[in-house]
Amino acid sequence: MKGRREFLKLGAGVAAMGATLPLAAAQCGQTPDWHSEYDVVIIGSGFAGLAAAVEAKKLGAKRVVVFEKMGVYGGNSTLNAGQACFAGTDLQKKLGIEDNANLMVLDQLKAGRGLASEALLRASAELGPYVYQLTLDCGSKYRDHIITTGGTSATRSHQVIERSGAGFIQPLLKTAREMGVETYNRHKFDHLIRDEKGRVIGVEIRRGYHFGKEESGDVIQVRATRGVLMATGGFGYNISFRQAQDPTLTSEVGCTNAKGATGDGLIEMLAAGATPVHLSHIQSGPWASPDEGGFGYGAGFALYNFPHSIAVDRTTGQRFMDEIADRKTRADLELQRRDKDGKPNPALLIVPKAEAKNDPSMEKVLKYNVAWEFDSVEALAKHFDVPLKPLKQQIADWNRYVDEGHDPQFGKRMDAGRGIKLTAPFIVQRLWPKVHYCQGGVQINPKAEVIAAATGQPIAGLYAAGEVTGGVHGVSRLGGCATPECLAFGIIAARSMMEA
Repeated sequence: MKGRREFLKLGAGVAAMGATLPLAAAQCGQTPDWHSEYDVVIIGSGFAGLAAAVEAKKLGAKRVVVFEKMGVYGGNSTLNAGQACFAGTDLQKKLGIEDNANLMVLDQLKAGRGLASEALLRASAELGPYVYQLTLDCGSKYRDHIITTGGTSATRSHQVIERSGAGFIQPLLKTAREMGVETYNRHKFDHLIRDEKGRVIGVEIRRGYHFGKEESGDVIQVRATRGVLMATGGFGYNISFRQAQDPTLTSEVGCTNAKGATGDGLIEMLAAGATPVHLSHIQSGPWASPDEGGFGYGAGFALYNFPHSIAVDRTTGQRFMDEIADRKTRADLELQRRDKDGKPNPALLIVPKAEAKNDPSMEKVLKYNVAWEFDSVEALAKHFDVPLKPLKQQIADWNRYVDEGHDPQFGKRMDAGRGIKLTAPFIVQRLWPKVHYCQGGVQINPKAEVIAAATGQPIAGLYAAGEVTGGVHGVSRLGGCATPECLAFGIIAARSMMEA
């Protein structure tokens, strides 16, 4: 077995240099010792992986398997705020919101600053209504309220009632299992297996793996007759790898990701000759709180309240950004909030309690000391050592902007705030970005096929979807747009495999 693993690693290195030699046992004239065989093999149990599993079964796949390396299913997908941007849904129409896939694509292209892939964005956006209905059919339940997220020209972020990605993952996982999909956790992907023609025909899996113990478990080879889908997510928790791409993302910058987001699948595909795209574009979440670990409760609180609230610099007592600009714009500005010694001095998000109480996240952030309540501007200013006079003036100015329907400071969309003024009592949360999403990954085409660097052509039998892919969003991803993209390309990958 050791010899076979060494051939896998050797083949990966050769493929990375552009050679056409296949990987694994077939390369040395051996037939892999197959442990099991499936039509579709899926690596990763997040949005992309589970959506692919359900779609593949709907299309008639007899045997589908999902391998998850961690002890629980869902990965990073369970840790988000449970939001998904869909354009043209029945819920939008019910609420009188005019929107369409083309408008959603244009918003994302603008945020991508010229580097986003229109073809990939369009493939995802146009599939949106189908994806939305599939989640409903699987049992996801949405709130009646649709959220305005940064950088959008229409209100389109649909949110499940759980306010977390679990509201998608649990119904998808349950549905997949009911349809006959086999699911295995603590099964870590190690390598791709290719035949003598270079087609991916299976994977090497470390069965019984325990995170952090890289040699744990035993190695098996699993055959895929229709294809392998890599849905292994990003590399946000691999600090050395992410810092190599962007030197500013040191350990000083926290991370919202699950600890398993270490980029294993990405690194293996790159070794197998896949084309890397935009690895240095790593997005930080501007809604994060430095007063809790991981994604936390503050993210949901900030996301709900940004449209009708203000973010101020503690040194000046003044706003410094459009609170619903795109994520990169806000995160970059927040990271600039420093004290006289250059140390982080997190900004303050000041929220009117009268509106904040309408969202269940308020109780959580107060309970866990992620936010604080103040009965007056004076009490707020004293607690955070903010200059009182300019802060009072800023609040008065903001309330005038609400009356006038225009923000002369930063051009914020005032309709998103629905005429809500900033009045006491206030709920205040500190803001400091955390690494959240890797825009970079392997290149795919609109059929979710992985593209080889040496040829510019698809690597036969290999598909990828979700955060492990690159080039979709460009420089900046709009909030609520990863969930539908992951789901959509999981579905697209399943369709591609079943059509092949």
